[in-house]
Amino acid sequence: MDMKEFLANGQACLGIELGSTRIKAVLIGPDHAPIASGDHSWENRYEGGYWTYSLEDVWTGLQDAYAHLSADVEARYGVRLTKVASMGFSAMMHGYLPFGHEGQLLAPFRTWRNTTTGQAAEILSERFNFNIPQRWSIAHLYQAILNGEDHVPDVAFITTLAGYVHWKLTGENVLGVGDASGVFPIDSNTCDYDQAMVDSFDQLVADKLVLLHSSLLRLGECSPCGIHRQGQRPADQQHQQHLRPLFTPKVLHRRPPIVRRSAGCPPRHNLNSNRCG
Repeated sequence: MDMKEFLANGQACLGIELGSTRIKAVLIGPDHAPIASGDHSWENRYEGGYWTYSLEDVWTGLQDAYAHLSADVEARYGVRLTKVASMGFSAMMHGYLPFGHEGQLLAPFRTWRNTTTGQAAEILSERFNFNIPQRWSIAHLYQAILNGEDHVPDVAFITTLAGYVHWKLTGENVLGVGDASGVFPIDSNTCDYDQAMVDSFDQLVADKLVLLHSSLLRLGECSPCGIHRQGQRPADQQHQQHLRPLFTPKVLHRRPPIVRRSAGCPPRHNLNSNRCG
């Protein structure tokens, strides 16, 4: 099978990575080598005392990177990219994206670059006897609690940038274990959040977050899923409306906890660098 037929049959795999300065889309072929690519340059901005990216910039950048990838495919192989075999997302880890019960963003995205959680990181590191960097999501959440920030009582869950994109494109609000390791400490024996530390955090915030602490973390399970909800697409909206990839699996949660839990996954081929297995 030649490359044109390979692409027309939708057998290529697509990986998209949202880095700090570029969003990169890469298509790989049958030997797992890159066969086409596209990118979009973006920069964080300093607003309200935090380094951030707007969610609008996320979708504009994804569409632009995909449009460049699609153009590269057409220029190289003379075929329009309309379907792929699978797709996976990776993005800058850590940071803070808090959402309410109706899926609304409660505070602007606070990226890994922020160093505003020193108090929380110090308290949690001592309590857990485990180093909690300032950039970790749990440090951001606890610092917001310590600050008495107005949005905290409305938090239904937090996620990472890759988790947010995956949620909006698939309807599944989940994280892979690699991403989850920048949210909360992972128990390497269970490949899950450390339960003793979960219980310790529950006790720590019990008098500050009474309505939320009991649902901090819940067990998930592995499940593949397809693009079908939320109305967001990484594709060039002008002519790529039929792209329907199968997404690489993350860890599925039935209900929206504050911090998404990650369970062990059976080994499988997965484009996402934050994969299970």
